[in-house]
This record gives sequence, C-alpha cells and structure tokens, in this order.
Amino acid sequence: MKSNRYCGVGVSARKLAWMTAGGLLLSSLAATAATEVRIWHSLSSYNAEVFEDLVDDFNKDQKDVKVKLKSFESEEAIEAALAAAKKRDDRPHLVQLDDDRSPEEIAGRSYIQPLHALLAHHPIKDAKWFLSERNTFARDSKGRLVAFPYMVDVPVMFYNLDAFKKANLKPTVPQRAWNGLQDQLVTLANNGSRRCPLTTDQPVSINLENLAAVNNQLYASQGNGLTGKGKPAFMFDVMYIRHLSLMISWVRSELMVKPEFDSVAGQRFARGECAVLLSTSGNLGWFKNDKKLDFAISGLPYYPQVTDKPGNPFVGGSALWVTAGHSKDSDAASARFLSFLAQPQRASKWYQETGFLPLTKQAFEQTQDGYYKNLGEWKQLVAVNQAAPAANSRGFRIDNYPEIRAMFQQTLQAALSGNQPAVTALKTAATQASAMMKK
Repeated sequence: MKSNRYCGVGVSARKLAWMTAGGLLLSSLAATAATEVRIWHSLSSYNAEVFEDLVDDFNKDQKDVKVKLKSFESEEAIEAALAAAKKRDDRPHLVQLDDDRSPEEIAGRSYIQPLHALLAHHPIKDAKWFLSERNTFARDSKGRLVAFPYMVDVPVMFYNLDAFKKANLKPTVPQRAWNGLQDQLVTLANNGSRRCPLTTDQPVSINLENLAAVNNQLYASQGNGLTGKGKPAFMFDVMYIRHLSLMISWVRSELMVKPEFDSVAGQRFARGECAVLLSTSGNLGWFKNDKKLDFAISGLPYYPQVTDKPGNPFVGGSALWVTAGHSKDSDAASARFLSFLAQPQRASKWYQETGFLPLTKQAFEQTQDGYYKNLGEWKQLVAVNQAAPAANSRGFRIDNYPEIRAMFQQTLQAALSGNQPAVTALKTAATQASAMMKK
C-alpha cells in the first residue's frame, strides 16, 4: 500500500514537473518569438533577387526579427492593395512607393509614418546619406526624409560596345549632342543595328522631364513648383517642339523604335538587339550580370544650342515607406532592418549589384575603382548627386503628377505614332495638365 501510495505521488509530481516545464518553455518561446516585418515591393526580377539575398542574410544573422517579402507587378498594384487593406495587419510594415513628386501628400496619409518620425526614436547610427539634402526626393519642405531612399535611380544612356565597334564608330562612345547622336544612329542602322538603333522605356522622363533638367531649363514655372504660390504651369516652348519633332522623324526613319514598356526595351538591349537604350540606371545590375553583353554608360543627350554644358537629370525611382499604427516592437524591428540595409557593406552591395544610387556616402566610398571598369561615365554620373544640385535639377512638385504623367505618356505615344504634330501634342498636354492640377 505504501509502495502504491508513494508511487502515485511520484507520478503526480513528475506530471506536475513536466507541465510546469512545458509551461515555462511555451512562455519562453512566446517571449522570444521573432517580430515580423512585412515588406511589399515591385522590384524587377533581377533586383528582387539581390534584395532577397540581403533579407536572407538579415534573417540568418539574428532571431529576433523575421522579414517577409511580398512581390507585386507594379507600384500601381501596391497602391491598390494598400487602398483595399482595411486593418492594420492587412498592411505591410514597409512598402516600396514612388514619392510621386509630392512626398508630403504620401507622408500625410493616415497609414504612413514619415521616416524622420521613426528615426527620432530609432536612429540609424553613423549613416551619412548620399543624396544631398537639397535634393527634394523623398523629403518634405523642411528637408526632412519622409521615406528611406533605397531604390533611387537616374536616367542614363546605355550603349552596346560591340554594336559601335561593328559600325566602326571611333571612339566607341555615343555623342552627347542630339544631332551628333543622330549621325551615329544612321551609321549604326546601316552597319548591323537596323532592327533597333535606339529605344527607350522612359519617354516622359527622357523627352519632357529631363529634357529640361539636362538642358538647364525649368520643367515647370515657379521654380519647378518649389517656389511661389498657386499652381505651376508647363511651358513647352521651342526646345520641346523641336525635340519632339526630331523624335517623330527618328521613329519615321527607323532610327528609334517607339517606346517599349515594362521590361521589353531592356530585354532587347540585353539580347544585343538595340545599340542604344535610354533608360533608368536601375537596369545596370541586370546588364552587368549578363556576361555576354558588352556595354557602357553615358549621360543623357543635350542641345549645345540651349546650354554650353549639360546639367544633371532629376533623380527618380522609389523608396521604402514606413507604415503607421504598428506596435513599438514592430517599429523597432522595422528600424533595425533599415539600419542593417544602411551598413556600409550591405549598402555598397545594393549599389553595385543594382545600379540604384548609393544609399550612403560610405557605400559610395567603399566601392573600389575596379567596379567601374568598362562602365563608361557611370562613376561621374553617380558622384555629382552627393553635391547640392542646381536649382533646375533638384526636383519638382506637381499636384496629381501620376495622372499627369500618364497623360503625357499617352500624348507622346500618339505623337510618335504620327497621329499628332509636336506643337499640337505639347500644347494640348500643357492645357490638360493645368486642369488636372486643380482637381
């Protein structure tokens, strides 16, 4: 009997011990569960792989925070998903968005937390931002960062060295003057590049926005919308009319393929079909990774009749925006991941492997000259962006610019297809833009 009684007590004690240990274990696991950081992005397939590698490194380096990525086809798709999300947990913690040339509007959305507000509680130590504070990208009127400037790019001219050599063009470098480039395109077309002497996937950026900046002209009145009161206006003067007329003639004479969107133009250049591509620097990593493609980079063309020296283009691209309404732990976790991305080793990897501008000065300084070998003017085109930009290229502010930009794109497509003369297309576009700003 004693034996049975003591045996029973022993079993109960062991059960109690296991239950207690199990409870402590569960409590410990709950206490140490990783804080999740959800990120939505619309990176190209190649750049997405680079980002995924960085995220994997972050997730492996520590166990407190778990980053999860969700890819979208476009930023428009992301915007639609954000609009449809009704609950906090339906939204990401970080989201890739363009600043739409109106960053304060985005920063003012109920579900967005300006980056400077997050960094006030969780500063990123020792990071020196690469882009000058005078540049308006992802900054408010007080110069404060409202988003993490991670996917920032500039428009450039990619050129196929093999195509230039085959055409016996010496030196094997495109001319920066539009008229000089035209002569080279004729030679290229007659010597191996007939199918595609030149193409672009950025018609508004190349033919309107940066036609102004690179030629040291204002894109819109009132200091590109940065000074004065009231709504700015687009003044598409003789320079624009002559330029668009030239582009129409290039399409007609097959020196330029009509703008090809999504990744079509980039794919054709990567396959060696096109001699020249006017596009975003964000394609650089993709092209550099293709060992069969021998290419280099130059700045956008300009008109010597308008300016003695070409100016710098507007920076563009997108940034990572912090969403609001999450717990303190979630905000701390998001800041921890951003701090990881800002580390010199990580930031230089991102810059070198994508073609986006450096996030920090350290990332640029740690990039060795060997990286720039055979990339033409790329180092110089990047370096100028850490200095204060000229008034005409520091940025612009236009209300409802996404809708206006879409209208500009349709207008350019119609003109390049021969459906409208340049003067009519530009006059109509300027009038419609003024009306759209007032909505």
